[in-house]
Amino acid sequence: MPRIPSDRKIGLTLLWGAPFLLAACSGGSDGDASPAPAPVPANRAPAFTSPATASVDENTTGSIYTFAVSDPDGDSLSVSVVPGGDEAAFDIDPASRTIRPAASLDFETPADADGDNVYDVTLEARDPGGLTARLNLAITVNDVVEGMMAARVGTGFTQPLYLAGLPGTTQVVVLEKGGRIRVLDPETGTIDPVDFLDVSGETSAAGEGGLLGLAFSPDFATDRTFYINLTNNAGDTEIRRYQMFSGSLTQADPATADIILTVDQPASNHNAGWIGFAADGMLFVPTGDGGGAGDPDGYAQNVNSLLGKILRIDVRGDDFPTDDARDYAIPAGNAFTGAAGLPEIFALGLRNPFRCSFDDVTGDLFIGDVGQGAVEEVDRLRMSDAGTNFGWNIQEGTQDYSGADRADLVDPVAAYGHGAGLSQGQSLTGGYVYRGNLELIKDHYVFADFVSGNVWAVPVDDLVIGQTVFGSAFLRINGSLMADAGTVESISSFGEDNERNLYIVSILGDVFRIQAAQP
Repeated sequence: MPRIPSDRKIGLTLLWGAPFLLAACSGGSDGDASPAPAPVPANRAPAFTSPATASVDENTTGSIYTFAVSDPDGDSLSVSVVPGGDEAAFDIDPASRTIRPAASLDFETPADADGDNVYDVTLEARDPGGLTARLNLAITVNDVVEGMMAARVGTGFTQPLYLAGLPGTTQVVVLEKGGRIRVLDPETGTIDPVDFLDVSGETSAAGEGGLLGLAFSPDFATDRTFYINLTNNAGDTEIRRYQMFSGSLTQADPATADIILTVDQPASNHNAGWIGFAADGMLFVPTGDGGGAGDPDGYAQNVNSLLGKILRIDVRGDDFPTDDARDYAIPAGNAFTGAAGLPEIFALGLRNPFRCSFDDVTGDLFIGDVGQGAVEEVDRLRMSDAGTNFGWNIQEGTQDYSGADRADLVDPVAAYGHGAGLSQGQSLTGGYVYRGNLELIKDHYVFADFVSGNVWAVPVDDLVIGQTVFGSAFLRINGSLMADAGTVESISSFGEDNERNLYIVSILGDVFRIQAAQP
């Protein structure tokens, strides 16, 4: 046998010895061999999943952006800032993954490298294996107007109660309690000598009645139709439909009047007033409880009465073709469709929801419900919450009135007590969620009290269903509404034009626009 060098014996053992031992242990069966180990998967790179852009108003404090990054292998990641951008303007916390302004971001004095109010920040995430991902983030700073005023843009009206933008124009229409709708040019203060519509001969202005509300059709550009809410000469509520004269944007044809809904009114107060269209094209009609102290007949809680409710109807159809006084259809999703209760009802338990409005962003309805003797309230209604019961006359605001509180009653999102203080009043005038660029009231619900003259603003995000913001937390803005002429008082309504500028209507005859203060 030839001599095998010692440095080759190990190799031969591995080549010959191992198969021999395996054969000996396995009885010679190759099918029982141990499987080869699974290959180690390749490392995969992390990825940012948050948006590459962000927008923030100037002077905003606190966290303005939260970045999200993940690793498909579940590895822990380290996040760092890549130098060379505008990162010095921010405090960037990799642990909480948040970005905050290091100092106030001023639109008028931009601190970004390009001076265009777009701040560039690059973030990098790295996994233990060295793979990386980058996020090139652009943060835009928006301009907001820091000073505002109440500019008188119209005067000489007789008991004006409401204002709305006239579609297709830069003008607004102003409703007078006695029954005239007049056209105002806010830029010149000129009132058109020809009325938009005059229903004074068919309107009773006794008590709290009169010409109370107007809503233009969502399809006004093509159907040239609008709706009004008035109390007729019998003192009952009528919702009427009209069309415009052919070729005119400023004159309605009185001959086209069509009464689509009538609600009997037992008294001359608590007639409500506002009407408006939701985003889905349904017409909302808030109604008062019929008058009398404390809702003596219990209409607000009676599901077989239209009083003290939020009604929701479809004016594009007609489910009552044999009834000339009911020219509408019942939309799906109301509170009592197919159940006990009137099918027009969407929500109940209201006293006198005189002024309401839809928020363009959330689609929610904000209801200014005038109180009895102790509390004024603002309610918030989501379009998914049919059947909501706001509690009157069991509750007045958050207080017991004629019964004990119940779990099914929904408290207001804002409320204040009666009195003469800076956070008090006697009669609520509901307002609007302002979405413009005036810093003080941006993204705030703005409203007032007719008697005390207080005007307040509350961040809309603080108005949460199931919670109540009380008067002590309101921001009183009277000092920022100094008028260039006249006096902001006896506020009967707020209103908006087609550019969503916010207006104040004084029943004393003046119309004011809330705008940037003059330099």
